[in-house]
Amino acid sequence: MDRQTQTEIEAAVFRRLVEHFREHTEVQNIDVMNVAHFCRNCLSRWYREAAGERGVELDDPAAREVVYGMPYSEWKAKYQR
Repeated sequence: MDRQTQTEIEAAVFRRLVEHFREHTEVQNIDVMNVAHFCRNCLSRWYREAAGERGVELDDPAAREVVYGMPYSEWKAKYQR
């Protein structure tokens, strides 16, 4: 597999994972953390770090909005138990 195809597949998997998290708001971050040892916040931090490695500066709120699909404060008010 060439590098471009691999990157496209990885990007598609990331988008699918993010969409899965957005669809399953009943699953709390602590639940994911306890089972998988990462959560939505970890994913958004990894996104921010990867962007920074490529010269794109994102703050935590902007990176979290990519993963949550809305501002984190809004998601917490709607879905966090």
